[in-house]
Amino acid sequence: MRLLILADTHVPKRARTLPEEVWQAAEAADAVIHAGDWVEVGLLDELESRSRRLIGVHGNNDGPGLRARLPEVARAELGGLRFAVVHETGAARGREERCAAAFPDTDVLVFGHSHIPWDSVAANGLRLLNPGSPTDRRRQPACTYLTARAEAGELTEVTLHPLPPR
Repeated sequence: MRLLILADTHVPKRARTLPEEVWQAAEAADAVIHAGDWVEVGLLDELESRSRRLIGVHGNNDGPGLRARLPEVARAELGGLRFAVVHETGAARGREERCAAAFPDTDVLVFGHSHIPWDSVAANGLRLLNPGSPTDRRRQPACTYLTARAEAGELTEVTLHPLPPR
């Protein structure tokens, strides 16, 4: 199962739309995971129409329209793995321990908010992933998104994709 992992798209606040490379990845993926801060309902509608399966949550910049359609925490089983998706996990210091305690029955936790890519593993085996942002790099060298493959209970080919400057 091919996955596209996004967060902090901030459309149209930071960009009018997602970069074409991200749209192509969405159309090729078996599932798209979005960890919040969409900003406009139109992006949710378009991503739903252009992807096979969408799992998403609302973020702190998402208004009532998005909050009405998206949960604060989403859970899904993909490729034999238990995924949870949230927008914010708090400070980087102690993140693995906090998230392992908060999500004990989860194999992979996808989060956003910081715009800083993250890939780590907690002591209990929980994999934590933050794809950064495909539209707002903040203090990072590039805008980014993640792809991965989930099959037979294994997460493989986790790849951070830097995007060219817009």
